[in-house]
Amino acid sequence: MATYFISDLHLGHENIIRLCERPFSDVDEMNKKLIKNWNNKVTAKDDVYIIGDIAYRSKEDVSSIVNQLNGRKHLIIGNHDEKNLKNPKFRDCFVSIDRYLRIVLDNKSLILCHYPIAEWDGYFHGSYHIYGHIHNNRKNRVFGYLKDEERALNAGADVINFTPATFEELIEYNKEFRDIE
Repeated sequence: MATYFISDLHLGHENIIRLCERPFSDVDEMNKKLIKNWNNKVTAKDDVYIIGDIAYRSKEDVSSIVNQLNGRKHLIIGNHDEKNLKNPKFRDCFVSIDRYLRIVLDNKSLILCHYPIAEWDGYFHGSYHIYGHIHNNRKNRVFGYLKDEERALNAGADVINFTPATFEELIEYNKEFRDIE
């Protein structure tokens, strides 16, 4: 059993392709690629923490898309999840739903929140913060603030090659993300 993290999939969101310069011709191609990448890596026994914004403005029933994704899904609520959470079928897709969550993985304390936090629980004791929300935006002032903070890890799909990532992979992806100017 493995544990993975991903944020800001924005399933069904046509404009995100342009806004984040995603390499897809349309929302159908994007959704199919996100589902394929996910299911090629995640098994039914794996845990996946979705750090917010799983879907936005989808013309399809979001629960039918989410049910295609392997694994035990845990949602950390993002700014675009509120509308979908009103649907019981959507809520039933998840093992847990939280706004903020602290988990321990391999003796590491991980703070999960959709929004980047300047200092988080356990910050001075070696904990890590896994967040989303800013996507791959390096011009965002929050990125500028957190750029040198090695224990703040962006799990944005745009940053992690549109595939759920292990904690170790998040560290490597974030090193690359920080170093690209």
